[in-house]
Amino acid sequence: MKKCGDKTMDRQNSSSKLGSKQISKPDDFTSPDVLFEKIIAAIKKYHPSTDLSLVEKAYKLADEAHGSQCRKSGEPYIIHPLCVALILAELELDKETIVSGILHDVIEDTEYSYEDITNMFGGEVALLVDGVTKLGQLSYSTDKLDVQAENLRKMFLAMAKDIRVILIKLADRLHNMRTLQYMRPEKQKEKARETMDIYAPLAHRLGISKIKIELDDLSLKYLQPDVYQDLAVQIASKKSEREEFIGSIVKEVKSHIDNAGIKAEIDGRVKHFFSIYKKMVKQDKTIDQIYDLFAVRIKVDSVKDCYAALGVIHEMYKPIPGRFKDYIAMPKKNMYQSLHTTLIGPNGQPFEIQIRTFDMHRTAEYGIAAHWKYKEGKGGEVNKEEEKLSWLRQILEWQQDMSDNKEFLSLLKTDLDLFADDVYCFTPAGDVKNLPSGSTPVDFAYSIHSAVGNKMVGARVNGRQVPFEYQLQNGDRVEIVTSQNSKGPSRDWLSIVKSTQARNKINQWFKAEFKEDNIQKGKELIEKYCKSKGITITPYMKPEFMKKVQQRYNCRDWDNILASIGHGGLKEGQVVNRLIDEYQRVHKKEISAEEILKEMKEKSKKVNTAGTRSGIIVKGIDDMAVRFSRCCSPVPGDEIVGFITRGRGISIHRTDCVNVLGMSDDDRARLIEAEWQADCLDNGGCYPTEISIYANSRMGILNEVTKVFLEMKMDITTVTTRMSKQGVATINLCFDICGIDQLNKIIAKLRNIDGVIDIERTAG
Repeated sequence: MKKCGDKTMDRQNSSSKLGSKQISKPDDFTSPDVLFEKIIAAIKKYHPSTDLSLVEKAYKLADEAHGSQCRKSGEPYIIHPLCVALILAELELDKETIVSGILHDVIEDTEYSYEDITNMFGGEVALLVDGVTKLGQLSYSTDKLDVQAENLRKMFLAMAKDIRVILIKLADRLHNMRTLQYMRPEKQKEKARETMDIYAPLAHRLGISKIKIELDDLSLKYLQPDVYQDLAVQIASKKSEREEFIGSIVKEVKSHIDNAGIKAEIDGRVKHFFSIYKKMVKQDKTIDQIYDLFAVRIKVDSVKDCYAALGVIHEMYKPIPGRFKDYIAMPKKNMYQSLHTTLIGPNGQPFEIQIRTFDMHRTAEYGIAAHWKYKEGKGGEVNKEEEKLSWLRQILEWQQDMSDNKEFLSLLKTDLDLFADDVYCFTPAGDVKNLPSGSTPVDFAYSIHSAVGNKMVGARVNGRQVPFEYQLQNGDRVEIVTSQNSKGPSRDWLSIVKSTQARNKINQWFKAEFKEDNIQKGKELIEKYCKSKGITITPYMKPEFMKKVQQRYNCRDWDNILASIGHGGLKEGQVVNRLIDEYQRVHKKEISAEEILKEMKEKSKKVNTAGTRSGIIVKGIDDMAVRFSRCCSPVPGDEIVGFITRGRGISIHRTDCVNVLGMSDDDRARLIEAEWQADCLDNGGCYPTEISIYANSRMGILNEVTKVFLEMKMDITTVTTRMSKQGVATINLCFDICGIDQLNKIIAKLRNIDGVIDIERTAG
């Protein structure tokens, strides 16, 4: 059954202007057809000759598949996938990616399957849609490290198979974040935290600033609304004054650049909110003390013109010492290239100028999407793009050897960290090494090769001997001294290195070097744990259970599990309890229905009263969990019966439930008497129920139905409608009630509505 409001609705408040140039907002559109026209127009801008029949086919299928599904704002659900596709089109991605964006929720939310999408759109589109569907099923929780780490591992594996999966997911997240106001406050914070921790850094790592900037600002808006509003007020308070200042700088710069004979495009802006806030926190300054609150961007045709323009600028304005950065000669890890210089304006106001080529600007805005290898299909381009994703391969390599989820998450966030500045150093041969700020010669050694780091015995920086903990500076020339007699890295190095790569390589060395010792230590720790808990481990040490544990902790064999316990990566209690869980899961399946009944009937004949929320008395069973079945949703006043399940306690059904009426004789033997507590109507409990209303279709009937609930001060949790060819409307309503009497009153009032043919309670 299709349900309204299953997804986050994401319409952005049009009064909020975040950052500079942005991707189109959904507020600009009034209907799905208008949105689709925007998608087609966006594609034709960069690919005018392409056949768009597949895109149109995807739109028609998605519109039909999502049908009457609604979002939390009440608008048709098809708006969401179309907005996602528009974002992808504005990133100038290939046709298959845009089609997958339109279809990205079809497998998850409609009756269409993976095979259907394959048959209609081909295997490439089906794989992308399936990849996004699986990412959508991952749950993020800062409280459950194991779950969070495992889900992130799956995310990176999906990215490695096809990076377009994460590009679609980023577009999906951006559109959802734009309308987070339709979610509950606790859900807003949860989604904003997930976006801030994972998705914005991923967009940053992929170099897609158009998405990264907006995700940052929207996350800040919901995580720290007071800070966000304060920034908005402070920036808006002097808006005209700032626009006048930037306008005068742009005009003056353009005049000098034109006089120098340099062809350039120049514009100015105020930096986006999160960037300003980050600098205020990091530098402990007020907004008026931020140097680069304003930025002027100069775009030119060639690298030569970039440096020529820099000369003109430094002749015009006085540069602030230490505030020049050359990201053209030494690009950032996410492919970003530009010249940055901070200057003092005519009135003493600091401002930043960024100088780049048009190609560099495109890369800065669109990142990996600007050079997507699938666009042209040229073999030579593939290798370039693989190089740009080397960091992803690196994550996949070191995550395989890391069983400690806390360490994995820590290293992952460090590697994705968009707060970290970089330091650029040189090898004796003149090669540039890009390292995190605060890196040491040990980090430098491991950036060359793990063998260099493992054999390192000393370091020289600019020809001078330095200690291992020396913090490298931009421009340092580093020479690593190695020796074949070296005994390997020291554990002390783990406390001084800054890079993920160095820390992981050092840990790997210790794991390999002392593996035999760690295996023995792991065995001893398991034996000691079992002895202290009175556990006999032998029944649980079966190959099938051990294999499940190996898969759970990504270990190739049991020796790796023991070694991980030995060096502290895993806790012996974790492993033993996991073995016991696997054993019990299989053992429970082997217990027959007859054994369950026998065990139940041998229990004492005490009367069991379930918790106050359920208000159920089950006769003849003591100390047993009781739950309500979803197939018939019983409420106080209904005639009920209990059903003894296998391993999940007693399930309570209505006696007229179709599942009860259709039970086999064997299952009927597991039915047991149950009744409501006398005071269950007075305990304030709420019970979910569902009804279907059949009515002649007419304007305003849904409004009259919801008015009945409003008058009775009751909330409707879900509502869906559909129309038959004969003009009969079916309205399905889900809501909470306290008992059968209240339900009968509601149904009586609903029957009085003009046009209502019949009302039935959903069951089975």
